[in-house]
Amino acid sequence: MSDQQQNNGDGKGDQELGAWERLLGCTWKTPLGFLGVGLTTVSITLIILGLIGHLTGLIANHYFAIFTFLFLPAMMLFGLCLIPLSCYFRRKKWFKDSLINTEHLKIDLADKEHRKGILLFIVLSVVNITVLILVAYEGYHFTDSSYFCGVVCHQVMDPEYTAYQRSPHAKVSCVSCHIGPGANWYVQAKLSGLRQVKAVIDGDFNRPIPAPVEHLRPARDTCESCHWPEKFHGKRVKEFISFTNDNQTDADTQEISLHIGGRNPITSEFEGIHWHVSHDIKVEYQALDEKRTKIGKIKVTRPGGVTEEYSIADEVPEEGVALKWRTMDCIDCHNRPTHVYDGLEEVIDFGLHSRKINPEIAGIREDSMSVLKTEYSSRDEAAEKIVEDLLEHVAKRHGNEFVAEHEKEIVVSGSFLLEAYLNNVWPKMKVTWGTYRQHLGHQYADDGYGCFRCHDDEHETKFGKIIGQDCNMCHDEP
Repeated sequence: MSDQQQNNGDGKGDQELGAWERLLGCTWKTPLGFLGVGLTTVSITLIILGLIGHLTGLIANHYFAIFTFLFLPAMMLFGLCLIPLSCYFRRKKWFKDSLINTEHLKIDLADKEHRKGILLFIVLSVVNITVLILVAYEGYHFTDSSYFCGVVCHQVMDPEYTAYQRSPHAKVSCVSCHIGPGANWYVQAKLSGLRQVKAVIDGDFNRPIPAPVEHLRPARDTCESCHWPEKFHGKRVKEFISFTNDNQTDADTQEISLHIGGRNPITSEFEGIHWHVSHDIKVEYQALDEKRTKIGKIKVTRPGGVTEEYSIADEVPEEGVALKWRTMDCIDCHNRPTHVYDGLEEVIDFGLHSRKINPEIAGIREDSMSVLKTEYSSRDEAAEKIVEDLLEHVAKRHGNEFVAEHEKEIVVSGSFLLEAYLNNVWPKMKVTWGTYRQHLGHQYADDGYGCFRCHDDEHETKFGKIIGQDCNMCHDEP
C-alpha cells in the first residue's frame, strides 16, 4: 500500500478526494467564504428567533419586524451567494494562496463520504428553503398590513393612519383599497413603495401629502368588491346640527332626505345620486386643476351609446396641468371615504351638542375656535398648552374667580379640544383645519368642493342643454 493510500484510511487516493476537500475547505480558508458562512449562519439563527417572537406575539415592534422580514433574509441570501462565489474564485486562483490543483469535481455515490456530503447539502438546503418560505410568507403579510403602512413611515403617514383608525373603514386593510386583488397591482405598489422609501430617507416628500392620489386604482376594482351600485336604492335621512357664537345652547337642526338611488328594484331603472355610477352610464370629465375642484369638459354616455358633451366658457387649465379624460367613479364624490378629517366648526358644534364642551359657559364656542386656530409649533406644544389656553381665554372673558369656580368643567372642555386637535392637525406635515375636504354635498362649494363643480348651471352642450342645480335631484328640501 502506498503512502498516499495509507493517508486515506478507506483506500481512496488523494487524487480522487482532493478536489472536494479543497472545494469545501475554501469556504473557511478565504475571507470571502468565511464571510458567507458567517452571514448565513447568523442570519438564519436570528430569523428563526425573530419568527418565533413574531408568531408568539412576544415582540411587537415595526423596526424589529423590518429587521426580521426584510434585512435578515437579504443578508442570508447574500451569504449563500458568497459561499459558491468564494469556491469559484479559489478554484480560479483569484486568491493569493490558492491551490494549484484544478482537477474536475467528481460525485461518487458509492463513496460513503460523498453520500454524507450530499445528504448534508440536501438537509441544509431544505432548512434554508423552509426558513425563506416562512419569512417570505410572514413578510408578505407584514408589508401588506395596515400597521406597516401607517407606522413604518411614521412622520409621513401619521395623519392618514390616525384618520384611518377612526374611520368607517378602520377594519378594512389599506391594501384592499390602495392595491386591491391581483399580482400586477401588488408589484406596481411595491415598486412605487421603494421610491417612496427613498423619498422619506432623503426627506424629499410633499408636506402635506397631495390629494387626490394621482395613480389610485379605479374604484370599480376596489370599492365595488364590497359596495355594489346595482343594489343601492332608497333614501337616507341625514341630520345637520349647528350652533352659533350668539346661541350655543339651542341647536339649529336640519334634516334632509338624500336620494341614495341606484337601481330601483321596482322599475329596474337607475336613479338618484348613484345614477352617476350605474352600469349603463359612463361619465367622464377633464379636471382643470390638480385637486379636481375645477371641471372643464364633461361627457355623459347613455344607454345605446348616445354621448352628450358639456363645456363651460372658461376652460383654461392651471399651469402644469395636462387635460386628460377621467372616468367618474366612487372616489370623485367620496374622496375621503377612509381618511376623514373634521371641520373646525363641525367638531366644536359636536362638542357643544354632546356637552363635552359645556354650552352653559358663555362665549366658550368662540373661545374654543380661537384655541384650535392657534398655530402651535408642534403637537407636543399643543398638548401642553391647549387646556391652559382655554382657561386663559375664559378668564379674560369672565375673570379669574369664574375660572376657579368652573375649572373642572373648563378642563374637561379643553381636553375635548386637545383630542380634536390631535385627530386633525400635524404642524410638521402642514396638515391643519381644512387641508383635506370632502366633495360630498356642497358645504364647501365656495372653495370648489362638492357637487357644484359640475352642477353649476354653466356646463352646457352646444344645443343649450345644461347640468342644473335642482336640489330635488339629490335630496328633498329641508
